[in-house]
Amino acid sequence: MLSLSVLDQSVAVSGRTEDASIRETLTLARHCEALGYHRFWVSEHHSHPSIVGSAPEVLMAAIAATTQRIRVGSAGVMLPHYAALKVAEQFRVLEALAPGRIDLGVGRAPGSDMRTARLLRADPHQSAENFPVQVRELQAWVSGVDLPEGHPGHGVTANPMGPTTPELWMLGSSDYGAQLAAHYGLPYAFAYFITDGQGADEALALYRRLYRPSLRHPEPQAVICVWALAADTEAEAWHHFSGRERWKIDRNKGALGPLLSPAEVALRPYSAAEQLEAGKLRQAALVGSGPQVAAKLRALADTLKVEELVVITWTHDPVARRRSYELLAREFV
Repeated sequence: MLSLSVLDQSVAVSGRTEDASIRETLTLARHCEALGYHRFWVSEHHSHPSIVGSAPEVLMAAIAATTQRIRVGSAGVMLPHYAALKVAEQFRVLEALAPGRIDLGVGRAPGSDMRTARLLRADPHQSAENFPVQVRELQAWVSGVDLPEGHPGHGVTANPMGPTTPELWMLGSSDYGAQLAAHYGLPYAFAYFITDGQGADEALALYRRLYRPSLRHPEPQAVICVWALAADTEAEAWHHFSGRERWKIDRNKGALGPLLSPAEVALRPYSAAEQLEAGKLRQAALVGSGPQVAAKLRALADTLKVEELVVITWTHDPVARRRSYELLAREFV
């Protein structure tokens, strides 16, 4: 049976302040738990005009405190910015607050421009080249396994300890993350929505072929994070998709900003080149009525041989976004 989860990015929208986007993420988490979704993940971005979720560990604490069942996770923590020990401590605290419900997804991307990335790091010379070592340290500290003798962290523990531990995930949008997840025996989440599907087949096949079983994960476990939008009618779905479509076209020209409403999009007619680009976006988009989107999601899951999809949805109207998750839950949950 195909399982559905949620990824939310706390997207800035025109006409509302950014703090409202954070509160809307909390509302959506409670809503999706009531609908029966399996996980609720939040992302990390910095100094971004469109995506304002900058501290997933803080947001996760609020979500965990106001939900009861749904797994809560990061997708992800951009590990090169931080000391692995501190991340392990943060997530062990989260695990103490919500035992058996915490996912720790990590990635090596900056989640920002490189200038901002340098400012986030206490050591400006720290780089993503150290990422594999950080992952190994984090894996040990999160699970409560001591690092080997000779390592500076030998004998150091990440508190609080408890009977359960966070589930560590590797995030990626290329072969690199797939290979690292396979090497360490970790679950792997491919960012299908970032690459528009490019490279998904290759990365997942590589992950499964190279997978080295671990104690916690004797078999490979892969999911894809995919953008989708459902509404009561196909026409209504395309109406709400217009803001995301305009955002992607603007982004490809280097212009980032809050998500516009359909009414605002209508005031900016497309050029001939933009019309061609919009047509390509619509061909690939998972947009439509609940049954239409569900059929596309099932076909995608079958093609990529995954048993769980993590769905991300942007709409200017939060009610339309909640409705999209409702319609998909009817089809799957």
